[in-house]
Amino acid sequence: MLKKAVFLADPDNKNISRVFDETVMGRLNSQVQLFPEWIHPGNANSYINELADVEIAFSTWGLPLFTVDELKAYLPNLKALFYAAGTVQRFARDYIARDCIVVSTWAANAVPVAEYTVAQIVLANKGFYQTAPLYKSSYKASKELSKVFPGNYEAKIGILGAGMIGRLVIEMLRPYELQVDVFDPFLPDAAAAELGVRKTDLHDIFANCDVISNHLANLPTTVGILNKQHFNLMKPHSTFINTGRGAQLVEADLIHALREDSTRTALLDVTHPEPVAEDSPFIHLENVILTPHIAGSIGNEVARMGHYAAAECERYCAGLPLKYGVTLKMLETMA
Repeated sequence: MLKKAVFLADPDNKNISRVFDETVMGRLNSQVQLFPEWIHPGNANSYINELADVEIAFSTWGLPLFTVDELKAYLPNLKALFYAAGTVQRFARDYIARDCIVVSTWAANAVPVAEYTVAQIVLANKGFYQTAPLYKSSYKASKELSKVFPGNYEAKIGILGAGMIGRLVIEMLRPYELQVDVFDPFLPDAAAAELGVRKTDLHDIFANCDVISNHLANLPTTVGILNKQHFNLMKPHSTFINTGRGAQLVEADLIHALREDSTRTALLDVTHPEPVAEDSPFIHLENVILTPHIAGSIGNEVARMGHYAAAECERYCAGLPLKYGVTLKMLETMA
C-alpha cells in the first residue's frame, strides 16, 4: 500500500505547479497516495480525520507556517517533509521537534547559483563589466582598459563560505586554472586540501583577490560580517559578487569603497532591503551591477528541485539513506 502524502501550501501558491510539474507529479503519484487538497492552517481542521494517517508532506517556497501544536493536532503521524526549495531555517526546527524528517533540495538550488557565479567570475576577470559600456563612447579607451584585467589564468579568486554553493563554485572553476582562496571557519583543513583551495582570512582575500564571491550562510552571526575593514582593502579593478544575502554586508561601507575607487566593481544579485530603495546610491553608481535575484532557480530550473524531492521520497519509501536530510546541528551553519 502506498504511503499517504499531502502538499502543504496556501491556495494561491503559484510555485507548486512550477516546481512540481507534470513530470515530477508523475513520479510522486507512482510513489505515494496524494491527498487532493493543499493543506494550510486555514483548512487543516476541516480535514483533520483525513490527515490523521498522512506520513509524507511536500512543499516549496511559500510553505504555510504551522506551530508545533498545530502539527501535532493536524498531522500527528507526519514523518517526512520534502521541501523543494532552499533554506529551511524559518520552519525546520518545529518539524524536527515533532520527530519529522526535514529534507531540503538546496543542492538543486545550488546548481544555478553556482553556474551564475562562475559565469560572473569569468566575465569579471576579462573586464567585461567595465569595458562593455565604455566601448560605445570610445573603442580605444575600452581596449586600453581591458589590459588591466588578469583574464582567467592564474587570477586570484576569493570564495566566502564553502557550503553547498561555495563548494560547487570551486568545482566548476577547476578547468580555469585559477588560484582559489577560501574563507570558511567550518571548513576542515583536509577538506580544503581535497578541494585544492587555500584557507585564509577575510582581510587576505579582500586585499589580494581579483574577484571575491560571497556564499556565507545566512545566520545571525553573519549579519554585517562584511564591512569597511574589508571593502576598503579591495584592489583597483577588483570585483565583489554577492549572491548570498544582502544583510551580510554593511552596504554603506561597500558604497564608500566603490566611491573611493571607481575602478572597483560590485555585482549584486541580492540587497538589503530587496529591492533597493529608489534613492539608494546603488542605483546611481556606474560601478554597480544590480540583478533581480536571478542567481537561484528561475524558469525551467525550478523543476530540478521537484525532481530532487521526488528522488528523496523514492529513497525514503524504499528505506534507503537520504542525501539531503537536515539536522539541528546543520541548522547552526547552513544557509
